[in-house]
Order: sequence, then C-alpha cells, then structure tokens
Amino acid sequence: MLNMLKNKSIAAFLCLFLLVVSFNAAQAAQEESAKQVVEKFQADLIAVMKQGKELGFKGRYDKLEAAITKSHDLNKIARVAVGKEWEKLSNEQQQKLVDVFSRLSIASYAYNFKDFSGESFKFASEEETTRGGAVIHAYLLIPNEKDVKFDYMLKKKGDSWRINNIIADGVSDLALKRSEYASILERDGFDALITKINEKIDHYAKQ
Repeated sequence: MLNMLKNKSIAAFLCLFLLVVSFNAAQAAQEESAKQVVEKFQADLIAVMKQGKELGFKGRYDKLEAAITKSHDLNKIARVAVGKEWEKLSNEQQQKLVDVFSRLSIASYAYNFKDFSGESFKFASEEETTRGGAVIHAYLLIPNEKDVKFDYMLKKKGDSWRINNIIADGVSDLALKRSEYASILERDGFDALITKINEKIDHYAKQ
C-alpha cells in the first residue's frame, strides 16, 4: 500500500513537471524576437501610411498608439531624453514627462508617416550588443528616391524586446531630443519643458 502511494505521488509529480515544462516552452515560443518586434512595428506603420489621407492626423495617431506603446520603451526613452535631470524630478513630474513624451512620440510618427507612395521596409542584418541588447538594421525603400537606413536599438524589458532608440541615416532621434530637452529642463525648468513638448504636439496635429 505504501509503495502504491509513493508511485502515485511520483506519477503526479512527473505530470506536474511535464505540464510546467510544456507551458514554459510554449510561452518561450510565443515571445517575439527583436527582429519580429521591429518588423511588426514596420508593418503597422506601412498599414497606417496606406490609409494616411483618409485617416487624418487623429486617425493615424489612434492607429499608431497601440503599435508604438507595445514596441517602444517609452519610459526609458523619456528618462534618457532628459539625462541626469531625471533624478531631480518628483515621481509625479517623472510620470507627467513620460505621458507627454509618449504623446509626442506617437504624434511625431502620425505627422511624418502620413501618406503612401509605394514605400516598403527591407531587413538588412541583426547584431547583438555587448550589454545584451540588439540592433536591427533595415532600410526604408522609397520609389525614385534614396533609401533611408534605419538602425533600431532594442533591449529586453521583462520578457519583451522594446525599441529604445532609432537612428535614421546616422542621426539619432534620441540624441537630438536629449540635446534640446535636457538643456530646456536645466535652464528653464520642468513647466517650460512640458509647454515646449505640448506646443510640438499641437504643431504636428495641425499639419
């Protein structure tokens, strides 16, 4: 009788172990690679561009909000954009900055990718960074114009890859923002920076 109970216990343990292993394997299979995150974002971008004129700015913004929130690490981008000044902000100010900076990022895409004339993205290569990140190299192919090279810098956030910077033809969007916004924050203060960013969002929305 004792041996029978032991055998049942062992069988139950093995079943539970196999279920856990199967679940973890299935979960790992569902996780998107850095390349897949970038390509999904690019596909969403092209889809919005194809409907750009009929959607208008508000429609493009609404369509891109979920795609950008899912693929970009907006919290980290906001922190890096203001550099060492981030640590001087209160928790409430930090959250407000992340919120307004997220809206700026979405508005910027909605403004810059507003129509379609046959553009497409082409994957070039992928590389790992020394700090466990990934860089996806791709090109935006524009008919009758020079291709634009995009370098997407990604880092793991939890179990997901997230974009934390994009370099277009050698120009870092995050570096440009950091140069402008960190100096405004240091020189003129938090409220002035928020006002500046909101003015930029309004400018995009009116175009």
